[in-house]
Amino acid sequence: MSDAVTDPPIEAQLERFRPELTGYCYRMLGSAFEAEDAVQETMIRAWRGHDSFEGRSSLRSWIYRIATNVCLNMVDSAQRRIRPMDLGPAGSGHATDPGAIHPEKIWVGPVPDERILPEGSDPANLIAERESIRLAFVAALQHLPSRQRAVLILREVLAWSAQEVADLLDTSVASVNSALQRARATLAAATPSAGDTYRPLDAEQRELLARYVKAFEAYDLRALTTLLHEDATLSMPPLALWLRGHDDISAWMSGTGSGCEGSRLIPVIANGLPAFGQYRASPTGDGHDPWALIVLEIADGRIAAVNNFLDTARLFPLFGLPPHLPPTDLP
Repeated sequence: MSDAVTDPPIEAQLERFRPELTGYCYRMLGSAFEAEDAVQETMIRAWRGHDSFEGRSSLRSWIYRIATNVCLNMVDSAQRRIRPMDLGPAGSGHATDPGAIHPEKIWVGPVPDERILPEGSDPANLIAERESIRLAFVAALQHLPSRQRAVLILREVLAWSAQEVADLLDTSVASVNSALQRARATLAAATPSAGDTYRPLDAEQRELLARYVKAFEAYDLRALTTLLHEDATLSMPPLALWLRGHDDISAWMSGTGSGCEGSRLIPVIANGLPAFGQYRASPTGDGHDPWALIVLEIADGRIAAVNNFLDTARLFPLFGLPPHLPPTDLP
């Protein structure tokens, strides 16, 4: 009997790269749904072309080359994805009209950590990975020209060498270093100060999140306000309106947004940040229906931003959240 070890089928070899490729494509594109489309296209191209793979580079380098080309084509044919704060100044919490509804294709969207972070990651690496998928960081990446974006992600996030990136992009090391320098300068101007990623073992963060859930579900706006930074923001993609500060956020939640009273929250993790599926009381009186995916940005022990993503029809299945909470599921 032969002791030769055969390689696994090409499909299995490619599939093991799916989580990291999805993370790479998400950082490039700013959309979990576009990232999944890009990875699927990458897998198809790699499967069709694997017979021509000559092994001059590693399989990982080869598939990243394919993914990069897919993403560059998608970026060059689309407008830059943004957050509501990029559209104009903060609005009034007393507004009765939340503003224009913009299509999904213009927004930086959330992504579940489990889709893009490899299982069994070293805790130290996991913190770094979560830093690089924060909403603010991914939004800042969208300010970069597409090739600069690829260079920065490959060099700064994935720790590729300048030579490896040059080989992937068919360019010189000098060009890679120049692109990286320009990308760093743009990113420094576009990225807000770093916040705290999700840290499940951090007692202070756990307490803050528990207080947030308690205050929100009780709709105790005074208690909720004490958890926010003075200049905290609230946004609601795909709505254009966004708010800043205690007064406007409280005015909105007690006025136009008061329909959220009686909501229930289910915890998830999005973009390396604590998040919740929000369910509002059903008009039928039978349990609670999806309303928003809430992603919190935390800094220095308080909440710096509340991001409410309202496209629950697509986001709740993506995050594995149930389509309805019957009364028996509630505490």
